[in-house]
Order: sequence, then C-alpha cells, then structure tokens
Amino acid sequence: MQTLLPALGFVGTGVMGKSMIGHLLKAGYPVRVHNRTKSKAEALLQQGATWAETHGDTARDADVVLTIVGHPSDVQSVYLGKGGILDQMKGGGTVIDLTTSSPSLAREIHQKATEKGVSSLDAPVTGGDVGAREARLVIMVGGDKDAFEKARPILEKLGKTISHMGGAGSGQHCKLCNQIMIAGTMLGMSEGLVYARKSGLDPQQVLSTIGGGAAGSWALNNLAPRILKGDLEPGFTIEHFVKDMGLALEECQRMNVRLPGLELVRKLYDSLQDKGYSRKGTQALIKELE
Repeated sequence: MQTLLPALGFVGTGVMGKSMIGHLLKAGYPVRVHNRTKSKAEALLQQGATWAETHGDTARDADVVLTIVGHPSDVQSVYLGKGGILDQMKGGGTVIDLTTSSPSLAREIHQKATEKGVSSLDAPVTGGDVGAREARLVIMVGGDKDAFEKARPILEKLGKTISHMGGAGSGQHCKLCNQIMIAGTMLGMSEGLVYARKSGLDPQQVLSTIGGGAAGSWALNNLAPRILKGDLEPGFTIEHFVKDMGLALEECQRMNVRLPGLELVRKLYDSLQDKGYSRKGTQALIKELE
C-alpha cells in the first residue's frame, strides 16, 4: 500500500523557491504555492503545483507549509499577520521558514505556533541558486528535535547537508555565522582579483592555479569565474546580503560583540546599493574595488 505524502504549502517562488518547489513536485509531493507576482509561479503551475490566492491559503488543508521570502518584515506578515499562515494552519501541522531572518522573530513564531499546536522550524539555507537547482543546499535548522526529524524527508529533497542546531532561533544564528564568514571571503576574493589584474597576471590562470590550495573557497570557484566573464547577475542579491549583514550586526550589538571586518564589508555593499547595484549578485563587490 502506497503511503500518502504530506500535503505542502509553499510561499515564495523566486530564484531559490522555484527550484525547491520543483524538487518537491518531482518527488511526488502535492504543493500549493503563492507568490506576490503570480507570473513567477506559472512554470511551477505547469509542472503540477496548484495556486493559492493568498499566503494564508497555502496553509489550508496543508500538513506542512514552507516559506522563503525576502525580509524579516515579510516573514512576520506571512506568519503572524491577519489571515496569515498561523491563522489558517491546522493543529498538528508544521511550518518551516527557509528565509534568512531574525533569531528573535523565529522564537516568536515558534511560541505562537506552539500555542496553536503547530510545530515551527527556522531553517535558513545556503548554497545560492546553484545549490537550489542541484538540491545540494546546506540547511541549518532550529526548533524542536522531534519536529526536525519529522520534517527531515522533505528537507532532504532540497539539500545535502541538513543539521539540527538547537532550539528555536538556532538555525538563524548559524546562518548569520555563515554570512559573516562569506562577507570576509568575498572581500578577500575580490581584492585578490583586482591585484591580479593590476599586476599584469592572467586572472583566469590565477584562479586555476590557486583555487585548489589554501585560498580556495566556494566563492573563488563559483563567483570569481562569473566576475571574469562580466556576469553580475544574482545567485544571491546584494540587497539580501546587506539585509543579512544588518541582522548579524544587530545581534552583535545585542551580545556586545564587535566584528570590524563585517562592519567594513557592510559599508562597501551599502556604497554599491547607493550606486544602483542592489539587484545584482554579491560578486558585484568587484565594482566597488576596481
């Protein structure tokens, strides 16, 4: 006898969400989707997803609702606003927020969900557009362990490294650690390319030579080639990266921690936003340094 897969709702069909939903559909899950711009969901509807008129409607009759939206304010509205997901979600269900958001908001959503008999996981991801397309994202999860284990089969359709980090908000804290480290890596990688060009080296040869050594990184191997091609289109946008760095700096202030490298990189990206690069990929940092 075939086991019925849980019914899913999914809010957010952008660069990341579109690929994630595609993997879930291919795995046989019934998925009801919503996005602010319906046209961005058309390809998924052709693949078998069904449309929800509002984000709250994705939760009706759903066993699990997943979300990946832009900013903490969007997360708050989608989950806690009138007619939102928690208003519509039935008891015994699970909500999984894949957005990089505020640890304190994750804890608030967890509390409100618990009051309704709903499990809540904060599960931000990293790996960019490539990781989403190839279902090899890293997923960092906060929330109750039992809820995590129950949701694991779904998360395994989206990523290769899936870790339970602790209680509510822990997934978000881990993602902010990730973003802090990326900030420094992006600066070092971009400065190295500027130096290579100015010194008369062939930047492509530099990449092939040092990429397998101590200077190697995901950014060097995946984003540096895009820079050399002049490809600044986003796998992850500057505006979202600035948002993430801001969240990390807010947490630093709360914990009385100073991270001068993060502060510097945030200022460089702020400058890029002022110059109109908000919707470009994080590799556009090269434009601030050239």
